[in-house]
Amino acid sequence: MASHRGWKICATVTGILFITILVVLVVLFLTVLKIKEPDIVARPVNLESYEVVVFPAIKFNVSIGILITVKNRNYGSFKYDNSTALISYRGKVIAVTPLKDGTIPSHRKFNITASMDILADKLLFDSNFLRDLRAGVLNFTSHTTVHGKGSLLKIFHKKATSNTDCNISIIVASQSVDSACTTSINF
Repeated sequence: MASHRGWKICATVTGILFITILVVLVVLFLTVLKIKEPDIVARPVNLESYEVVVFPAIKFNVSIGILITVKNRNYGSFKYDNSTALISYRGKVIAVTPLKDGTIPSHRKFNITASMDILADKLLFDSNFLRDLRAGVLNFTSHTTVHGKGSLLKIFHKKATSNTDCNISIIVASQSVDSACTTSINF
């Protein structure tokens, strides 16, 4: 009879311990270890090179640098796929550059950089280009979409898509650039 009672106590203690561990693990996965959105910030773009010649022939070559910082706030890695960055002038795509895929380890920050060359042949056929060039300000927009997924223990995965849009103004006289960027993340 005593050994039967000992087995009941042992089974009860084991069951309570198992339930306690299970509750602690569920709470950890729902709070601390929950897959969170990465912080994705687009930095203002910079002008890497600039050349405008109007006479004897129009020549306009600009190289713009784009910097996107991704901060992985998770306890697992964040892997992003190959993507592209686009620059448009008055709704027409004038420059495209690929962004290579990569993986960001847990609690790390990673910079995705790209250099985009805008060449005159894409702009010369736009009737607004010469008018904007004479006015001294060329306005562009850039759009970058980054697809990726966060993982935890290589078991739990959550997909994310980041869209970054920038308004870029190139001031011709000072050869400077002014930009404002916004980022949205969809999980």
